[in-house]
Amino acid sequence: MPAIRIGINPISWSNDDLPSLGGETPLSTALSEGKEIGYEGFELNGKFPKDAKGVGDVLRPYDLALVSGWYSSRLARRSAAEEIDAIASHVELLAQNGATVLVYGEVADSIQGQRIPLVERPRFHTDEAWQTYADKLTELARFTLSHGVRLAYHHHMGAYVESPADIDKLMALTGSEVGLLFDSGHCYMGGGEPLQVLRKHIERICHVHFKDVRKPVVQLARNNLWSFPDCIINGTFTVPGDGDIDFAALLDVLLAADYQGWLVVEAEQDPAVAPSYAYAKKGYDTLRALLQERSLA
Repeated sequence: MPAIRIGINPISWSNDDLPSLGGETPLSTALSEGKEIGYEGFELNGKFPKDAKGVGDVLRPYDLALVSGWYSSRLARRSAAEEIDAIASHVELLAQNGATVLVYGEVADSIQGQRIPLVERPRFHTDEAWQTYADKLTELARFTLSHGVRLAYHHHMGAYVESPADIDKLMALTGSEVGLLFDSGHCYMGGGEPLQVLRKHIERICHVHFKDVRKPVVQLARNNLWSFPDCIINGTFTVPGDGDIDFAALLDVLLAADYQGWLVVEAEQDPAVAPSYAYAKKGYDTLRALLQERSLA
């Protein structure tokens, strides 16, 4: 099995945050088209079964692997013990289906699904608040790792950890048990230079979302104080090869660091504007070509 595999998130077909985008598309369409394109695995979305056996039964006919699955955490408002109780079944579902990373999203106080300007996102305002959160997160990550699943923290627009400075702070205060999910699109939209952030935190990165951006639209989003849903609807994000991020440079950094894991194509878009199959194929073909150029296909 290759050290790097290409997977995809079903968001190309239907969006959990904005169900009106592709809500009518059945999961079977995403899985069959993804398999036909060449993807080896899928992340979870809201249309998957909620139990381990059900997930396996859905993926097996397509010979697809379970890459990972998003977990909506409220650790910023709960104790570590409460969050461990809440996350346990999700960890079990992932582990039983062979996934070794968990996509961790902090949704406490998040505005990612609301029509609220991103500048109004939540923040930790004191060193004490940061340290309290970091300590709880390390304890939670220690629990998931004990079950064979590493917590991959998703820096995300509209949430507590969005900017490069936020990522720096979180990584400095948490233990090595806490892995980082590097999302190129959220990194750029959050004010970061993806290549710089990737290099800085390469030792903690355990999962990768390759999302592209259209830089002129990003500028509009910032100038007009858009919400995250506004960004999605207006085409801020797209798949690798369709925007302005240099994925060849990012991939070279990952390879130099001997990254072993998934490259997940992900782009929050309206499938009525960006047809699912065509864009999923563009993302796959872009990454496959980059890997082939480096003799790793």
